[in-house]
Amino acid sequence: MPRLSRRAFASALPVVFAGASLLGGSLVAGAMAPALAAARPTSVTPLAQIRIGRFTVTALTDGYADMPYDFFPGRTPAEVEQAAIAQFTARPSGVRIMFNQYLVDDGERLILIDAGPAGSIGQTGALPAALAALGLRREQIDAVIVTHMHQDHMGGLIAGGQNNYPNAEVYIDRRDVRHWTDPAKQAGAPDYLQTSFQMAGDVVRLYPKLQAIDGEREIVKGVSIVDLTGHTPGHIGVRIEDGSESLIMVSDMLFPVVHPGASDVYFLFEQDRAAAKAMRDRFMPRAAAEGALIAATHMPFPGLGRVVADRGQLRWQVADWALQD
Repeated sequence: MPRLSRRAFASALPVVFAGASLLGGSLVAGAMAPALAAARPTSVTPLAQIRIGRFTVTALTDGYADMPYDFFPGRTPAEVEQAAIAQFTARPSGVRIMFNQYLVDDGERLILIDAGPAGSIGQTGALPAALAALGLRREQIDAVIVTHMHQDHMGGLIAGGQNNYPNAEVYIDRRDVRHWTDPAKQAGAPDYLQTSFQMAGDVVRLYPKLQAIDGEREIVKGVSIVDLTGHTPGHIGVRIEDGSESLIMVSDMLFPVVHPGASDVYFLFEQDRAAAKAMRDRFMPRAAAEGALIAATHMPFPGLGRVVADRGQLRWQVADWALQD
């Protein structure tokens, strides 16, 4: 299996974070809107690489979508919009969120974390082109870890009604497989979750060797599952670790605008809000205390940063990942 060449990407990231949050500090007034309207969004860097010990981790993106301001229960749409303006993620139709995926290469195996929505949401479907930019085809991926069975994390597995990663072992938490393939659960679910139920059935059908995993375990040496249940029954993260260096991919623990500071703000698609809040309440302070390097699906590309404590509040700090040795 080819090893990815080490690259440095010198172009600046189109990401700026302001200090205001939904928990503290003043929210930016509506006067910011004209200035925002005058700024044209720039294209996103398609690839970004870092080294974690012997691992090369490449951040990829399948694209983006704008989530309506009323998709964040716990704050009013107006509050969410003002916070999005402060963080330069506001768009006319909602909060701009990314769909980041992460390719892990240890020199022997290529492991993809999540497969993106593949055109089922927003402006997406770019992951195959991102892989091609690395000289890779989907057939060369050895394993895919699906952090949970929402459509934006597994759509790429079955886009076009086919098995798009034919040589990959697919790992999904058993609790999510059980939930998303349960006809009774599907019958009682709202319309906006029906696509995820349908896709889950297709994943199970098209990947007969799917490995439904239980709890925290090591997939290969240095790549292990972290239990982050709450967002869905089997929501997981992935830790990449070699010696003293580590990275935790936390999937949907973090959303722009509201997290990490406001653990009581949710996302519409969360199955168990109380459990999701409890998990954030446990995880975020610990991540801040440890200075853990984090990769997050929906934060501005490449989704790499840290949770930091700032005057008694938690906030997201973009990681200085570029050009590091």
